[in-house]
Amino acid sequence: MPVSKEAPHCAYLFVHQDIVERVHGVMPPEEQLFDLAELFKIFGDSTRIKILYVLFEAEMCVCDIAQLLGMTQSAISHQLQVLKKSKLVKYRRDGKTVFYSLADDHVRMILGQGMDHVNE
Repeated sequence: MPVSKEAPHCAYLFVHQDIVERVHGVMPPEEQLFDLAELFKIFGDSTRIKILYVLFEAEMCVCDIAQLLGMTQSAISHQLQVLKKSKLVKYRRDGKTVFYSLADDHVRMILGQGMDHVNE
């Protein structure tokens, strides 16, 4: 009889019920998992990652970010709105100038750990 080259799959021959029940008990609600997936989609755009990394290094205004990244102010403003809506960046006014920064240490940690991971 020839050996099958198909990938093995679980046919529920033996379910480790204790593990399944334990993990099921700590699974977040479906809505939270959806929100988490949506958050990670925001990180899936290279322009937004560039903006976040710039803000990882320093608080900046739209003009500075546009100059640094070689993009239009309009494009930067659009992406900043997406990042603000996702609570990844915050802003403050200084006269007529608006300065952007990372929203909190969680965002800083996500970026830092992401860079550590890709540099391994």
